Amino acid sequence: MNQDLLRIVDSIARDKNIEKEAVFLDIEASLLSAARKFYGETEDVLCTIDRMSGEIAVRKNGTLIDYREFGRIAAQTAKQVLIQKLREDERGSIYEEFSERKGQIITGTVSRTDGPVLTVNLGRCEAIMPRSEQIPGETHHIGERLRCLILDVRDLGNQVKIILSRGHPDFIRRLFELEVPEVQEKIIEIKTLAREAGYRTKLAVSSIDTKVDCVGACVGVRGSRIKNIVDELGGEKIDIVRWNESSQVLITNALKPAEIVEISLNFELNRATVVVKEDQLSLAIGKRGQNVRLAARLTGWDIDILTPEEYSKGLDDLEKAMRTLEGVDDKFLDRLVALGIINLLDLEEVGTEPLIKELELPPELAEKMLSTAREAAKRVAEEDAARKAAEEAAAAQKAQADAAAAAEAAKLAEAQAAAAPPETAGSDAAETAADIAPAAVAAPGATESGAAALARGETPPAAGDSGAQSPATGPTLATSGAGSA
Repeated sequence: MNQDLLRIVDSIARDKNIEKEAVFLDIEASLLSAARKFYGETEDVLCTIDRMSGEIAVRKNGTLIDYREFGRIAAQTAKQVLIQKLREDERGSIYEEFSERKGQIITGTVSRTDGPVLTVNLGRCEAIMPRSEQIPGETHHIGERLRCLILDVRDLGNQVKIILSRGHPDFIRRLFELEVPEVQEKIIEIKTLAREAGYRTKLAVSSIDTKVDCVGACVGVRGSRIKNIVDELGGEKIDIVRWNESSQVLITNALKPAEIVEISLNFELNRATVVVKEDQLSLAIGKRGQNVRLAARLTGWDIDILTPEEYSKGLDDLEKAMRTLEGVDDKFLDRLVALGIINLLDLEEVGTEPLIKELELPPELAEKMLSTAREAAKRVAEEDAARKAAEEAAAAQKAQADAAAAAEAAKLAEAQAAAAPPETAGSDAAETAADIAPAAVAAPGATESGAAALARGETPPAAGDSGAQSPATGPTLATSGAGSA
């Protein structure tokens, strides 16, 4: 019995995660290649291995031969064929394993960086994480352990290409499944999710058990569960909102913390017009429009944010235009607004079909309404442009007037400075002289004219000895000079 061969086959199958039968077939194929290399391609050669004993049998034309006589060249051929066959089997095993794990989280170690692309060692193989799938702002070093999502697995023939991601929205979904048992057990369902990797994520959750608070369970006690996820994402903000079948309620929840005044839904355009107060406008829109953008992706609606003034102006313009048509009354306008048509542009975009189907209008009247709305919208746009131009012109004139006033004030200040007396310009010297004068007057032999000279900042006359000093020497020198006199 060839026990060494059996142990080697078992070890290879276990290390490379391939079937033992596949390893036996690879060895048989390599021996067959060696035999044909030694005897020639035309010869009838058969190689078999006993799966129980490990005995190798090579037959040529039905006659058993000794494969040890094949020589060095044939043995080298067998080695190359065996390595190639084993690599193919391992590649197939890797592709099958990671294809089944596609969409799941895996932990690997950063092995190297090729420019912006990270290479992550997964144990049996290596995978790559392109820059587009990384979280913006994150930096990684060699040897760091990462949790990533298996985004895609591709068989390229000579290798298996595994693409990882940390920026995909499903990465957040899988992290919640790991951290929140209720999500893993399907008690809490993540209905929809919108993400801008590295900045903010919004997800809507619901619970099939009325006793389980879906939002509270995802946050955890004192935020313990959500904190683990935020730490894994490097501080990315996560907003958890409660799912609701009503689009209006869902949009209201998605735009929190902003307070909503009114929501108008246009099902034809799939557009939601949200009215918020002036002080809530920045909250609703968010930094660089992030809040409203994520809310739109979360709810599936195009969201327009308006102030009450803008909303009222649109309704007024619509009413003025429609009042010119015969048969248009308050009831008809209410039905028009109920369709989500709140301004002239909405009516122009909707077209005639909803008016005919929903409001049961004659096609001629619908066309007339549409043309009237188009003309009114053009007129309103021209009026708004003229008003804006007038405001800009007024602002420019005011800026010019302010600049002229500033220039005039500067000229006046220069004139006043030029007309000031010389004593003002020499105030520093006068202050110095005022400090020196008392000591000079108190000194013996100092005259009244000398004190006056010091007060003017001039050099006083000599006191009759070497102790009289100039003002620059200061009071101390003047006193010592008087003492020596």
